[in-house]
This record gives sequence, C-alpha cells and structure tokens, in this order.
Amino acid sequence: MLYRLQRIVDWILFSIIWIIMLNAGGTVVTDQTEQVRAYTRRLEFDYLTWTFNAARVKIEQNAMGMPGYLSRESRMQVVAEYLRLTEQAIQVENQLNLVYTDPAVHDPVAASAGLLAELDDLYAQQGQLAPLAESVLQDQVSSVLADLHLAAGGQPLPPVLYHVSPLPLALIVSPRGAIQEDANISLLSDLTMDQQAALEARVDRALDVSALVVPVGGIGTYPTMVMRTTSLPWLLETIAHEWTHNYLSLRPLGINYDTTPQLRTMNETTAAIAGTEIGRLVLQRFYPELADSLHSPLQLVSLKRGPIGPGTFPPPFDFRFEMHRTRIRVDELLSQGRIIEAETYMEDRRQIFWAHGFPIRRLNQAYFAFYGAYADVPGGPAGEDPVGPAVRLLREQSPSLAAFINRISWMTSFGALQRAVEAP
Repeated sequence: MLYRLQRIVDWILFSIIWIIMLNAGGTVVTDQTEQVRAYTRRLEFDYLTWTFNAARVKIEQNAMGMPGYLSRESRMQVVAEYLRLTEQAIQVENQLNLVYTDPAVHDPVAASAGLLAELDDLYAQQGQLAPLAESVLQDQVSSVLADLHLAAGGQPLPPVLYHVSPLPLALIVSPRGAIQEDANISLLSDLTMDQQAALEARVDRALDVSALVVPVGGIGTYPTMVMRTTSLPWLLETIAHEWTHNYLSLRPLGINYDTTPQLRTMNETTAAIAGTEIGRLVLQRFYPELADSLHSPLQLVSLKRGPIGPGTFPPPFDFRFEMHRTRIRVDELLSQGRIIEAETYMEDRRQIFWAHGFPIRRLNQAYFAFYGAYADVPGGPAGEDPVGPAVRLLREQSPSLAAFINRISWMTSFGALQRAVEAP
C-alpha cells in the first residue's frame, strides 16, 4: 500500500515537472541555427512525438508498480536478463549485416530468414522486459540520490525517468576561425553515413563554417533518452548524467545552458562528474560483484621524451594526451588567423589517430566544439580551456556531491565559478 501511494505521488510530481520542462526545454534558436536549418528541416528529429510516446510508456510503467514487489535478487535478475537479451539482439543484427554484405551469399533474403525470426523473438522478449528493467534501474538510482541528499522526502526532484531508444544524431556547427558551438541540431537517428557526409559538405560550403554530425549517448529530455547498451556501468552513469541535466534545468545553470560556451561546459562537466560518481555508487550498492570490474576513467599519461634506447619499446599511443596536444596547437593557429593551416593540421592529425586505431571520421573545429565541453577528466579535446579544471576544482573543494551540485547549479557565469574556487 505504501509503495502504491509513493507511485501516485511520483506520478503527480512527474506530471508537474514534465509540463515545466516541456515548456522550457526547447532549443535556443539563433540566427546561425536558422541558417543551418535551411538544410536540415526535413532531416530533424521529432522531439514532441518522442516525448509524448515516452511519457505514455512511463505512465504505464508507473501504473504497474512492479519493482516494489520484487526481491533484491529478482531485480538483479531482471536487469541481467535485459542486458543479455540486448547483447543477443546486437549479435544477431551483426550476423544479418554480414549476410547482406558477404559477396558469397547470392540470396541474402533466404539466407537471413532464420536470423530474422530469431531477431523478432529477441525483440519481443526484450520489449516485454524493458519496462520492468527501466523501472528497476530508475528506483536504484533514485535510492542512491536520496542517500546523497539529492532528494526531498526521499524522492529526487525531478523523479528519475529514462527510456532506451535510438537516439538522434547531432549536427554541430562551429565557425572556422574559432572553436565554438554556434548550432546543435538533432537529426534523424537512421541517417546513413553518406547522408551525414553530404549534409556536412552542404553546410560547410553554403555557410563557410565547420560542420560535423556526431552520435550521442543520452539526451536530457524528460523522460531522458538513453542509448541501447550491454554495459551496466555505462548505462547507470548515463542515467545519472542525464538526470543531472534534468536537475540543473530547474535551476539557473541549466536554464542558461546555451547562453555562453563556458556555461555549456560547466553544465556538461558537472553532469559528467555527477554521472560517474552516482553510477559507481549504484553499482557498488546493488551490483557489488560488478563494481570491481568497473573501468576507471582514462588518465593523462606522461610520455617519455627523447630517443628510445636499445631493447625498449615505444610508449603506447595515449589518445587523451595526443588529442589535448592537437587542440592546443589548433587554438594557437586559429588565434593567429591561420585557418587553412589549422584545418590541414587537423586532417594530418586525424590520419595519425586513424593509424593508431582511433577511427575519427572527421577532425575539425566542430569536433572540438562538441567534445571539448566534456571536461570531467584532464586532457583530451578541451585543450587549455580553463572551465573544466575550475569545475573539477570546485568538486574537490566541496564536502559532498550534493554540496557541489547545489552550489554550481545556481551560478550564471564562469566568473561566478572562478570566484567560488578562488575564495579562501
């Protein structure tokens, strides 16, 4: 009875917050965005339809109220089985792709009939289990948020709600003479690679900008959108990351997400830090057998300088170190107005990354504008941008994750963050 009452309260809160976010969650429209949309309107993702459909799914999940009646072991089994079905489905999808690309297969329709039937069965099983698995993970993340004092009366505000679905792609646009995100437009999730490349080329030529279509792992709609995965650690961190965006969206930092590049980096770095910490705590509390296998973040490795002596091996290629070095040089060239030289340098570096096993399709100003905002780990595409280090320093100075989030969530400028970390 108590659990059922809590579900009713959750639904009331969800309804109120969903209306607020639906009204406030639209993309900030700029002149640059409108110019780009002349090339993207027929390819753009329909958020309104997705949100209504996801809300319907969440209403149905809330009405079921099943996680409250499951034992701890049963909850773990539900999540494990859901991830197993996901992995099996991905494997069969890959086998289907091979059938249709193998030149030795002359009748792929006949050859794939058994695989298609198997895939349909896996999709059906997964579709039945997904609502329950999502509810279990939402409850587990909510429980940890309450322990961290990021809740009111035991209930996080907004409530944790996510839905797994194919995510839209994002078209990022930056000026050629600087690294700055001037437009971020969500595109259909099923655009082929040639369609992506063609769109980038059209926007580049027409507007004399740097454009790049990038995949995303999660989007802070409400309910939040999360990409399909077989990794429980990644899934938990992404659920927490996107919930943090929801939390910030009800406060000045999130409201001003698109006001300046610095505020965008503050938002993304805060969400990344929170997502990592919360996700690990959920894993340790509810899935302790997996906690030890959690991959730690990549650390910046110092490469030895000078010639390599006899009997020694060259150091491993450190992606974050090399990308950090690349960004610094690009910033130097752009600050001097040497745009073509910077673009030539980025293409040369892209080929080096490719040769070392990092298949970056296009390395340009838009790449750094997008990925450079995620500065929760030192190094990488953020370069010498001081915003990320300041956010990390504020977290180090804060007595708890809740204190950190609640302090930064009320900031409206990078200057406020600088004053906070410099204060005695």
